[in-house]
Amino acid sequence: MADNVYLPGNILSMAAGAADRLLTAGSGDAALLYLYLLKTGGRFDPAGAARALRWEPQRCGDALSLLVKLELADGAAPPPAPAPAEPPEYSAEDINRELENKTSPFPLLVDEVQRRLGKVLSTADLKSLYAIYDFSGLPPEVILLAVSWSIEEYQRKYGPGRMPRMPQIQREAIRWKERGVDSVDAAESHLKRLTLLRERSVQILGLLDIRDRPPVAKEKEYIAVWIDMGFSDDAIRLAYEKTVMKKQSMNWPYMDSILKSWHQKGLHTAAQVSAQDSRRPRRSAAGAGATAPQPTGGEADLRARADMERLREQMRKAKEKEGM
Repeated sequence: MADNVYLPGNILSMAAGAADRLLTAGSGDAALLYLYLLKTGGRFDPAGAARALRWEPQRCGDALSLLVKLELADGAAPPPAPAPAEPPEYSAEDINRELENKTSPFPLLVDEVQRRLGKVLSTADLKSLYAIYDFSGLPPEVILLAVSWSIEEYQRKYGPGRMPRMPQIQREAIRWKERGVDSVDAAESHLKRLTLLRERSVQILGLLDIRDRPPVAKEKEYIAVWIDMGFSDDAIRLAYEKTVMKKQSMNWPYMDSILKSWHQKGLHTAAQVSAQDSRRPRRSAAGAGATAPQPTGGEADLRARADMERLREQMRKAKEKEGM
């Protein structure tokens, strides 16, 4: 056993009775959560406990329930404090403390992000990354997927080899958190939707006679709604033609109102619209009744998955080493 395990001032005390109850219960999860509670002075923070123990929230809840039955924890967790609107000002000491924490996955995350960005992160960069990790509470795998997506989008916009700045990546990750993308499954579903939106946005802009540029943020919002409603290409083109005839130019709010009215009536193809209103000639367009194409995983998506799997493997090895 290492000589520096028992250091003065670094010892957590446990009552013999508590140890007996934990041993009798035979639950490793309850014992680990009890150690967490000892370290935090009995304060149970669900998100903090899940992050510290690398557990899913449900696992923390089950362990806490057992501790309550063993009378080693209070049954009612204190109400969580209101979440701050902005991350705190992290110091260099905060970052160094986390980097030196051998039980934290943050150092491995830093290594992976540096590899993806092709540079050593500055102190300011590390603070941005730590804000994502600590303030948002996103799992490292999800953070890495957000980083990969940010890089892919930045290079698509500005050219190969260009890299986003960490504050830009931080904003993207916070958007993921706000949309409930807080697990690997949710992140993968979100990436599929983002890929579909990106591909369909270019196609739909072509239907609106807008080419050679990506959609701006507000246009993306409109297009995302139309995609969710399930309109075919010919229906979108028909709505555009009606908009131009009425407004003499493209008008996004007006076209949006047309499509929403059709959606309320269950009309999602040009054929359905024409059948509903036989007084007007049917506009034919290529791909009548076609459904939106499904996104396909490209090279960037495969690279992001490889990065995530490598991070998981490193975390697994680190945990095994810790348990030796």
